[in-house]
Amino acid sequence: MSAFTPTPEDRFTFGLWTVGWPARDPFGDASRPPLDPVESVHRLAELGAYGVTFHDDDLLAVEPDRDKAIAAFRKALDETGMKVPMATTNLFTHPVFKDGGFTSNDRDVRRYALRKVIRNIDLAASLGAKTYVCWGGREGAESDAAKDVRAALDRYKEGLDLLCSYVRERGYDLRFALEPKPNEPRGDILLPTVGHALALINELEHPEMVGLNPEVGHEQMAGLNFVHGIAQALWHGKLFHIDLNGQHGPKYDQDLIFGHGDLKSAFFLVDLLENGGYDGPRHFDYKPLRTEDPQDVWASAAANMRTYLILREKSRKFREDPEVQEALRASRVDELAQPTLAPGETWTDLAKDDFDLDAAAARGFHFTQLNQLALEHLMGVRG
Repeated sequence: MSAFTPTPEDRFTFGLWTVGWPARDPFGDASRPPLDPVESVHRLAELGAYGVTFHDDDLLAVEPDRDKAIAAFRKALDETGMKVPMATTNLFTHPVFKDGGFTSNDRDVRRYALRKVIRNIDLAASLGAKTYVCWGGREGAESDAAKDVRAALDRYKEGLDLLCSYVRERGYDLRFALEPKPNEPRGDILLPTVGHALALINELEHPEMVGLNPEVGHEQMAGLNFVHGIAQALWHGKLFHIDLNGQHGPKYDQDLIFGHGDLKSAFFLVDLLENGGYDGPRHFDYKPLRTEDPQDVWASAAANMRTYLILREKSRKFREDPEVQEALRASRVDELAQPTLAPGETWTDLAKDDFDLDAAAARGFHFTQLNQLALEHLMGVRG
């Protein structure tokens, strides 16, 4: 078996809404027919995936009867051994959510949104999900006059506190993960970045139950460094889940195949995930290109996993390269892990340093060589 052939041990997962996207966009009708979730489960299992995730309505793609759709989905999971590590609720498609779910100005809508989530938390828990993602795609505004953001954040907190209490009372082994995004479909979405979401989590009644589900494209749409965002989420112990895809800069949300956007960032992201202590699923939240036919959908799913495995192997060779190890030492990367104050030192000890300002200013950090070595490994001319 090739090192680039995925297996369930790699913990690759896909949303049913990814491979099942019929390719309808704001300017065009669907270019592919609806896909049966049962077929998705079987085809992804054949490709080596570990599991699938879903919005509440993904299961109804071809079978409108909820009970029948759930029963067929459970049967497919049993037949394939596929897992459901994460689930989420659609609070953005139906017109009732045009001003949001948890933060709609309409109190009745907020109450309905919470009922809808609670109903699907029960389903998620029964399927063994450990993470429940909350993407507030409609929680926002187009006009600053239309939304009291302070009150909206009160309602966001209230909703999350209620859901945490529900999970605790039911005894579910389930955590929540907030998914930031700066805009689209709303002009401005609340909790637009990893940092905004972390700040809200700190104000919750049960912050230990709520973490993050950052997405490559969403953070890059904000013009931010996704690898840095993931590193901060790991530092806080809040990387509960992750969405992998590709993006070309701060434009509309492209949901490209992982690595088909900023490849260098994807390389360093894989390097961080594999060496930074993350042990959760590697979840692909992408969309097969609208130009592709139904068979190409599975080629695109396989491409996500293969790209990740290729980058994982390149990361391993990069770390093992003696020249890279020497370049890391020359750049003093390891020195950053050394505390600035030695054990027992205080601020008073700083005054005792014999520091040659000019000599320190003249020292180079040799980052160019380190960056070049990374690029050469990425381009396949080393290792």
